Amino acid sequence: MAVKIRLNRMGAKKNPFYRIVVADSRAPRDGRFIEILGNYDPSQQPAVVSIDEEKAIDWMKKGAQPTDTVKNLLSKQGVMAKFAEAKKAK
Repeated sequence: MAVKIRLNRMGAKKNPFYRIVVADSRAPRDGRFIEILGNYDPSQQPAVVSIDEEKAIDWMKKGAQPTDTVKNLLSKQGVMAKFAEAKKAK
């Protein structure tokens, strides 16, 4: 089973709000997910991103692959650097 860390669209028409979730890659974009890691609100200036870093790193250690957009968000928050350090420490 391939697990992805990806965005789940919420909010109203023309006013998107995203949850950052862990989901099976075969599940629909806005369908079933395993766990919520945080959220992303691009409508505010500057965009608001809140992520549970420990959960994100834990899921990536288990093999979950972040999508390109989520990888960029994680990099800006410094989570990808912490994951690389944790991986190197082994």
